[in-house]
Amino acid sequence: MMEIPQKVQHQLNQFQQLQQQAQAIVMQKQTVDMQIQETTAALKELKDASSDADVYKSAGNILIKVDKKELDADLEDKLETLKLREKTINRQHEKVMNKLEEMQSSIQVAMNAAGLSKSGMN
Repeated sequence: MMEIPQKVQHQLNQFQQLQQQAQAIVMQKQTVDMQIQETTAALKELKDASSDADVYKSAGNILIKVDKKELDADLEDKLETLKLREKTINRQHEKVMNKLEEMQSSIQVAMNAAGLSKSGMN
């Protein structure tokens, strides 16, 4: 097998780091998506509860009785924050995926120029 030129090896290393970054972003996205679902479900339950229902908020290992309107406002704020975070994560993911595509093309061109085929990467 032919030796991979240093420049191409460097690009491959950067590509691998970017892939790891993309994976981390996907994990963040999944976490935020789950929190959005949970918060949305909690808001629905709260809206479905009678106006005089006792409601509680988790504070560490204990539950504290709170005002229903206050809890509703807190959950609405939390949902808004989570949706902003989701937009930021989606933009980061899109940028990383575009950069990965660019790098993949660049690496392929460099490897072809060095006389290495894609199968030579394995």
